[in-house]
Amino acid sequence: MAPAVQGLKGLVWQKLKSLVFDDCRKEEEWKIILLDDYTTKLLSMCCRMTDLLAEGITVVENVYKTREPVPHMKAIYFITPTKKSVDGLIDDFITKSSSRYKAAYVYFTDFCPDNLFNKIKSSCAKSIRRCKEINISFFPYESQVFTLNVPDAFYRCYSPTQEKSKDKDAVMQVMAEQIVTLCATLDENPGVRYKSGPSDRASKLAQLVEKHLENYYKTDERSQIKAKTHSQLIIIDRGFDPVSTVLHELTFQAMAYDLLPIENDTYKYKSEGPAGKEREAILEEDEELWAKIRHKHIADVIEEIPKLLKEVASKKKATEGKLSISALSQLMKKMPHYRKEINRDLALGTDAEGQKVKDSMRVLLPVLLNKSHESYDKIRAILLYIFSTNGTTQENLDKLIQNVQIESDSDMIRNWKYLDVPVISSFAVQQNKHPRRDRSSEETFQLSRWTPVIKDIMEDAIENKLDSKDWPYSSQCPPTWNGSGAVSARQKPRASYKEARKSSARLIIFVIGGITYSEMRSAYEVSEAYKSCEVVIGSTHILTPKRLLDEIKSLSKPKDLVCIKDE
Repeated sequence: MAPAVQGLKGLVWQKLKSLVFDDCRKEEEWKIILLDDYTTKLLSMCCRMTDLLAEGITVVENVYKTREPVPHMKAIYFITPTKKSVDGLIDDFITKSSSRYKAAYVYFTDFCPDNLFNKIKSSCAKSIRRCKEINISFFPYESQVFTLNVPDAFYRCYSPTQEKSKDKDAVMQVMAEQIVTLCATLDENPGVRYKSGPSDRASKLAQLVEKHLENYYKTDERSQIKAKTHSQLIIIDRGFDPVSTVLHELTFQAMAYDLLPIENDTYKYKSEGPAGKEREAILEEDEELWAKIRHKHIADVIEEIPKLLKEVASKKKATEGKLSISALSQLMKKMPHYRKEINRDLALGTDAEGQKVKDSMRVLLPVLLNKSHESYDKIRAILLYIFSTNGTTQENLDKLIQNVQIESDSDMIRNWKYLDVPVISSFAVQQNKHPRRDRSSEETFQLSRWTPVIKDIMEDAIENKLDSKDWPYSSQCPPTWNGSGAVSARQKPRASYKEARKSSARLIIFVIGGITYSEMRSAYEVSEAYKSCEVVIGSTHILTPKRLLDEIKSLSKPKDLVCIKDE
């Protein structure tokens, strides 16, 4: 039984079913599954306990923890090829008489190094019935969004302390291998291209991905070279669009994650009434309600929730344990009102009537002088001012930091230079900015006129309008690929998921250093508009503005003083 959600989550589950559960299936034989932290998170993203029960799994255990032996049952080990996980496996079969399980079926997420493989071979080979690598080392966060499990990638890629260290090269290798497992899961061998810029990060990663793609398709189980598919993989550095990372977004998902204490996609709240109970709302894509409203403007959601509340009351539906309307209603009430002073004018350089903002500082000062605003909001406003003017003077920056009394957090502003974003105009890197599309005719709210740059890039890539000088290829692409088929097919009715995938190209975007919720939303919007091209977007992790500013601040610190927060 596949989960309801299609896309990446469904594909990952089908691959696990085929390569793991079907591979060791024996009718009416129950098994235990052993997971490590990574595979626990991976499985929780693409299946439920009922799906595992349907595959004959009766117990789920952590490979790191001490467990009671069950010598009459066989065990599946779905683990990462790391020393800690391999040691957990070996400990279960040290001697035949004390083995915890009857036999082991071992499946690694990706390539197992020779030293670990030989260690298994010499320690417990007789107990192992299968040992395979299944090549899934990414998280399917949503149906069209993926992340990599490299929490310190941002620091290792952008910190000046890492510039000449082996750490930076090592993390690039790891990311390239992980991106290739995504391509393999999608059954794609895409043309790889990147955004050229002052840094070589994007070009280096693109070259590594291309090299690993070549190796993978030469050595996969079919032992035949797979031709390039009609898809593109585009690699971009995070500094390409700093505005989208610090702007207050007004669509529901982005706003909720920006302003509320949501952890692991879970919002904790108290139900209404004097004896309000602690409850949880899990913001999952396969919850129909969340999927329906997550990309809508906050004004639309405010209007829609009372209607939905009435609808549910009339049907008297039980909502216990699900993402309920009342949970969303609570979430809405806790959300701070959007501060109109921190508006889109600085981001766009024009006011609501389209007139050019002549004095950005006049827009900025009321925000900075308002004592009710938090320092994070003031820093975001200063950054929008700097981004809009392509850098400021050293004297002006020092005055702003001093007057707003944010000296201790000033690196949240100054360290953007490590992302090749101009902070001081006299030393500004001349960025080759992506030409913006005219969206003046698109219906939108006055305070939501900013469109992430990545949406323009997606549309230009599909319409074959990306300049090959600014967006060079790392590989020879077949002449048949030009993306233009998507234009003529814009208004075709949506085929079923499988049919669409057979006839369509994919556009895969990877951003080094995090993606925002507004950029994730763009992937869905563009896929909907261009019926014959599915856009899949991914990064090292998902950003909220606060998390990004904390990470920017840490770039100038020595590695041993940086606390890396896992996703």
